[in-house]
Parts: sequence; C-alpha cells; structure tokens
Amino acid sequence: MELNWLDLFIQYLSVERQYSPETSTAYREDILNFIQFLKANGGAQSFKAIKLLDVRTYLSYLYEQQYSRNSVSRKISSLRSFYNYLVKNEFVKDNPFTTIQLKRHNQHLPRFFYQKEMQALFEAVKGDKPLDLRNAALLEVLYATGIRVSECINLQLDAVDFDLNIMLIHGKGNKDRYVPFGQFAATALDRYFTDCRTPLMQKYHAKHPYVFVNHYGKPLTAAGVEYILNQIIKKSSLTADIHPHMLRHTFATQMLNNGADLRTVQELLGHSSLSTTQIYTHVTTEHLQKDYRKFFPRAH
Repeated sequence: MELNWLDLFIQYLSVERQYSPETSTAYREDILNFIQFLKANGGAQSFKAIKLLDVRTYLSYLYEQQYSRNSVSRKISSLRSFYNYLVKNEFVKDNPFTTIQLKRHNQHLPRFFYQKEMQALFEAVKGDKPLDLRNAALLEVLYATGIRVSECINLQLDAVDFDLNIMLIHGKGNKDRYVPFGQFAATALDRYFTDCRTPLMQKYHAKHPYVFVNHYGKPLTAAGVEYILNQIIKKSSLTADIHPHMLRHTFATQMLNNGADLRTVQELLGHSSLSTTQIYTHVTTEHLQKDYRKFFPRAH
C-alpha cells in the first residue's frame, strides 16, 4: 500500500485542517486497521485497487465483530475523508466509500443536571481547605462557561479577564472565542488563586501559566478533572457517575431553557456547525413535554 499517501494525509489534517494530534492519530489508526484487514484477508494490495466489494466486505466484518454503530460510522468516515483527499490530489480516480450509507440510529440525548442537582454539587465543594477552593473554582468555571475539559485544562492565566469577566478560550481546530463568566465563578477563581494556586506554586517551585493545578502545583490533566468531579459526586447526595461533559450539557440546556438564542449558544460552546448545537433543542423539548404531561390536567 502507498503508505506515503497516508503520511501526506495526516500532515494535511494537522497543518491545513488544524486537527489535534489525538484526532489525527485516530484517523491514522482507522486507515491502518482497514489496510491490515485487507492484507489478512487477501484483499486489494493498493489504494488504487480498492473496489466497492472490498469496502462492503470490510463493513460486514466490522458488524460481525460487534463494533458499535458509532465506531463503524467513525471508521467509514475516516476512510471516506482519506479517499476524498486522494481523489482531490489525483492519486486515485474514484472514492469507493462515497456510496456507502450506514443505517441511521436514534441520537442519544446528552445527560445533564437539573438545578437541584447542581445545588447539591455546589454544597459538596464548600470548604476552606486549598483543594476545596480549587474544586469549587473548577466546578464553577465548567458550569458557568460550558467549555470543554480540554479547553479548561489548557486555560492560561492571561486568558482570564476579571475586569470584563470574560475568558479567551483556545478551542478545537485552533479556533479562539470569548466566553463570559459570572460573579460566582469570578469569586471562586479569586479565592482559588489567592489561597490555593499561589501557595502550591511557591511550595513546589512550580512555574507555568495554566490556571488549574493538582496538589503538587502541576497542570491538571483531563483524567484529574474527571477524578475530582467524581469525588465531588461522592460527597454530595447524588448517586450517578459524573462526566465533565455533563456540565457542558447542563450549561447549554439551561441557556436554551431560559430563552437564549441557538446561535448564541453555538458561539459560546464553540460549535463549528449549528446542527451540533441543535441536539440541545431536543433535550429542552423533551423536558418541556415531561413537565406538560406532569402538570397540565388535560395532558392525558
């Protein structure tokens, strides 16, 4: 197989499309898995020689291996994009993945917290110990801004403007956006900087610009954020596991429930497509329908 074409494609994703290293690696693995399947099963030995039959055989194999529908969709999408690149650069004439249509499935609605659940979380982070202040600031920022965990752990000190109560967020695809934050988050951050981050940085002689740190003064990781949030859950009266994205979902859902414009929420979340944001309209609609059935006497 022409593996140098794969290298060129990955370089294109990184440089021109500005995909993250993790995304580029996922594309590479999907394409290499396809190559390994062909080699193991006597299929085509060249990207130019791939036929629709090879693609359908691979698709059948993925279903036989009981890959989830989302995983199959992602793999086919990676290969389709790769072949679009090959066609565009005239390495091959046709894209054998163009006509492949996967069965549509019901989209899972994102899980979010109700207001009483959020209150329970905020009660759980009350305390005056340094790490209590860190946890409170982390929870406030994730909830108040709806930023991704990757954006949160990469947030730097000079990106936080306390005069305007706004943050400069470096998002997916190297796209920057401004996101406001409220007084609760501002107060929590101020206490965290004064009584937790600064003493920890001095104690361990740490020097870096990242806002959130662990107990050694080092930058917090995504796994660290998830661990902290699950510890908060354990202290609260709630029983479910918590994923950081649930706070992002909660932010979006509450904005829409309280009358925010869909375009505004799209901008705040950093979604490149409005269709991605529209999933939250389904969440709010479902919530309204539940309340209608519950409280309107003639709903049944």
